[in-house]
Amino acid sequence: MAPSSILAERLTAQALAGSPLSDPMAVAERLLAVQGQDPRGFRLAVRARTEGLTAADGLLRLAKRPRPAGLPPPRLLGAFDPVLLGWTSREDVLGRHTRLVTRNGVFHPFALVEGRAVAKWGWPRGKLKLEPLQRLSAGVVKALETDAAAVARFLERD
Repeated sequence: MAPSSILAERLTAQALAGSPLSDPMAVAERLLAVQGQDPRGFRLAVRARTEGLTAADGLLRLAKRPRPAGLPPPRLLGAFDPVLLGWTSREDVLGRHTRLVTRNGVFHPFALVEGRAVAKWGWPRGKLKLEPLQRLSAGVVKALETDAAAVARFLERD
């Protein structure tokens, strides 16, 4: 299998590509578990795999909108997102950017673009801060800013 096919299948298996899942329980069932030690990270993992809910919804009400097949749109993922946990090799997603892993083995929140980690991110003083791991096009930065606005709405009652 071509590496791009393997990555696409992996992202689909992780519910980061293809149609969004129907609700938070479907996310937990698909992933078998979602890390809960970071409540915000848990909500971000659910948000990345569904459409149309906010933290205020208590992760219960969802609007179903089809997501294009193939690789997912640019997304900001949390530190405990399962896309990197439980895999022997993270090379397909991280490439040469192994600095996403801290000394204690915890991942920084990262931006996923076309199935690859392209930036670390944070939310100091309520504003998106990207730390690119490579040169990002203006279109990718705009897409990540758009997703950041959706994250802000999602976490508005956090």
